[in-house]
Amino acid sequence: MIEIINLKKQYHSEVVLNIDKLQIQPGECFGLVGNNGAGKTTLFRLILDMIKASEGTVTINGENVSSGEEWKKRTGSYLDEYMLLGYLTPDEYFEVLRKFYRLSKEDVRIHLDRFSDFFNGEIIGTSKYIRDLSKGNIKKTGLAAALFGNPELVLLDEPFENLDPTSQARLKRIIRREQEEFGRTFLISSHDLNHVTEICSRIVLLEKGLVIRDMKSDEQMAVELENYFNQ
Repeated sequence: MIEIINLKKQYHSEVVLNIDKLQIQPGECFGLVGNNGAGKTTLFRLILDMIKASEGTVTINGENVSSGEEWKKRTGSYLDEYMLLGYLTPDEYFEVLRKFYRLSKEDVRIHLDRFSDFFNGEIIGTSKYIRDLSKGNIKKTGLAAALFGNPELVLLDEPFENLDPTSQARLKRIIRREQEEFGRTFLISSHDLNHVTEICSRIVLLEKGLVIRDMKSDEQMAVELENYFNQ
């Protein structure tokens, strides 16, 4: 699915990301953890070709993201609220996405119905612009939007941030459902170790732009991460 080779991002003399090799397989729920400044968001932005690499390549299904376009049709993402059209209501924004992905209104209804518990009656039908919603409801709008168009690959940066505990639990159920029913590959960055260890089968730990550990899901993964961040 994703192959990263000799990937480096450098600003002047500062190297903020330097990964020799990393592969992410189809259907994985892949977690990315690290302290602030570890390079998590930089890696996501490089994968999505939002910034250019200083060196190296990222390929999705064999296609170089910096020179191809087909991978975009199969990729969904939500990194922050600036990816949304804040001057629209959620309904208006979802209508824009419907037209962009050439979906029927019934397709959109079915899609959004899958988020009804997650939305908790606060997203659909509101007259508020997205920019005027609470941080949590902005996040919910963006997460639902990331799954429009039946993507094979979904990147979510800090998806649990600003969500209340009930919404966090519902989001975990959504991610598991989307992975199990549709075989989607998820890349999830989070500061909350409990969430990533609960839903991710593999976790990579970044420190100062380097891969420090690459862990498969087992009973020791949570303990190992806890020990690392408490040292």
